[in-house]
Amino acid sequence: MIVLGLDPGYAIVGYGVIESVNGRHKMLNYGAITTPAGVAMPRRLLEIARDMRTLLDAVKPDAVAIEELFFNTNITTGIQVAQARGVILTACAERGLLPYEYSPSQVKQAVVGYGKAEKKQVMEMTRMILGLSKVPRPDDAADALAIALCHANTAGSILPAK
Repeated sequence: MIVLGLDPGYAIVGYGVIESVNGRHKMLNYGAITTPAGVAMPRRLLEIARDMRTLLDAVKPDAVAIEELFFNTNITTGIQVAQARGVILTACAERGLLPYEYSPSQVKQAVVGYGKAEKKQVMEMTRMILGLSKVPRPDDAADALAIALCHANTAGSILPAK
């Protein structure tokens, strides 16, 4: 199974692609879709949508996993991330893919075994599970690989978003 993990954002959308076969995981690709600061939000969203379509066409994933939206204290940032997440979900739906959604604590539990693990622990465990020599950069890409691993470890026990 090819899993595309996504860490949504409007400045950076992290992505990570893994192949998972019989409980063994292999990193195939990772990176980030970026949009420049100072550009109007509609243009940033258009760029994310275009790049997501290109990524989905290149990867042809069997499953897409995305981090659930959660709000910290900055509502404005949360709304902007929600808008970016909307164009990401639309690009997936256009390709017939219904993403699986995971909370940050679900990702931590699946990768580290502890739902309140520190970010550094998740990144290091992701590196170890995938047999990488170093933690992927940017952090958003490492997070996306962890989200893909979360799905690979829990596939079959969760339904896609409706």
